Amino acid sequence: MPSAPPPTRRARRSSGAVTLHDVAKLAGVAPITASRALNRPDQVSDDVRRKVADAVARTGYVPNLLAGGLASSRSRLVAAVVPTISGPVFLPTVQALTEALAERGYQLMLGQSGYDGSREDALLEAIVGRRPDGIVLTGILHSAQGRKRLLAAGIPVVETWDLTPTPIDMLVGFSHAEVGRAMAQHLFRQGRRRLAAVAASDERATRRTDAFRAAARALGLPAVEVAVVPAPATLRSGRAALAQLLARPDPVDAVFCSSDMLALGVLTEARARRIAVPGALAVAGFGNLDFAADTDPALTTVHIEATAIGQHAARFIVERAEGRDVGPRIVDIGFSIVERASA
Repeated sequence: MPSAPPPTRRARRSSGAVTLHDVAKLAGVAPITASRALNRPDQVSDDVRRKVADAVARTGYVPNLLAGGLASSRSRLVAAVVPTISGPVFLPTVQALTEALAERGYQLMLGQSGYDGSREDALLEAIVGRRPDGIVLTGILHSAQGRKRLLAAGIPVVETWDLTPTPIDMLVGFSHAEVGRAMAQHLFRQGRRRLAAVAASDERATRRTDAFRAAARALGLPAVEVAVVPAPATLRSGRAALAQLLARPDPVDAVFCSSDMLALGVLTEARARRIAVPGALAVAGFGNLDFAADTDPALTTVHIEATAIGQHAARFIVERAEGRDVGPRIVDIGFSIVERASA
């Protein structure tokens, strides 16, 4: 009886996957040069970068980032966590972070935690488990479990959009309490004496509002009327908040809103009720969004260098990931009040 034929040996590349060697051959460069062009583009010439990019486009090659990360102990991924992707105030920070990281060969992953922090612990667990080269967080208030996990992971962490002398690792931000105090003083200098606030229910907005109320009290003004709306705030909730304030017995002559979107709602409701702004009511916002200068009247607001926050955070992550000293680990970028016609 004839013996059975030997089993067919499976080829190692039976999947036909395009490899880095294929890309390098098509680009006419060595594999190590192709690798540098993809992972450290600043280390190769523009001509090499173009040739490799063209070869990648022609072959559809996707780098095996996991294998590269295991070999180098670096993933070249940075994770950022923001409360919401629907609110425009954080977008300049995310864009600047993305661009600054990309220039150094890093990619950004974005996660959304919500304003109440309920999803942050689960999100951080998933992020830390994937060992990114850095994590960028919005705010400084995290659960004890989340803070412990971040400290134990040894991954560079940058907290943003806030200020504290005791960050987890590094921090880029500003004082929300100082913002509230400065706006109360600004409205007082404008002759306003019956102040009110419209604030979203998130913690940072609450701190601005609390400081606003305390500063008004220190100036000898009546108690500040406050209308709180759910976060993230909307134009509709701004309109409803002004209606709520106007229904109260004590009149107001100035409203500080925790976002420009809320302020736009207040302006809209004031116009619908034929309340003169700034004659009868001054209105101020926070964020200096693109539309703030184009409202009627133009909106007084608080300007934050959101782009600078993203750039500083990216520098912190890259410097630490590449083993260099970052210098002072806390950067206070400050803020400014942009005075326009509404207040």
